[in-house]
Amino acid sequence: MSVNKLRPHIFVLPEDDANHALANGFRLNPNLSQRSIQVLPSAGGWIKVQSQFQKEHIFPMERNQNRHTVLLLDFDEMANRRDEVAKVVPQHLSERVFILGVWSEPEDLKKAGLGTLESVGSKLALECQNETRVTWEHVLLRHNNIELDRMASKLKHILFPVL
Repeated sequence: MSVNKLRPHIFVLPEDDANHALANGFRLNPNLSQRSIQVLPSAGGWIKVQSQFQKEHIFPMERNQNRHTVLLLDFDEMANRRDEVAKVVPQHLSERVFILGVWSEPEDLKKAGLGTLESVGSKLALECQNETRVTWEHVLLRHNNIELDRMASKLKHILFPVL
């Protein structure tokens, strides 16, 4: 299902199939506004996420103030990964672009006993809705806290509108 581009919405650009599964799990939350979020096809690597964002998403974001983007990638245990990816985000769009991911790679969430990637994504969505961070505080995810703080004030009302 595609988003309603006339209303605030979010495009999720996942690095790979594992990140795509996490994002799809997030979308399973029954209270989530399905017309507010669209998970795009996997880019095929974090560098391709950068490139695709630059080539395909900057101009549409400039034309539509309702559009937000989440870049979902593996951090590959690289402390500077967020900064590297953020280099392609123009300053005037930085308030509407969010960079999230697993500290290593999503498959490690399963190895850590957190469940399938879709079930982890579903837990993360529920925590966003309830403003809790049990799963988000896991060692593989807690490096996202600054982005989560930014997202809470900007995206929660888009994802989980008050009925």
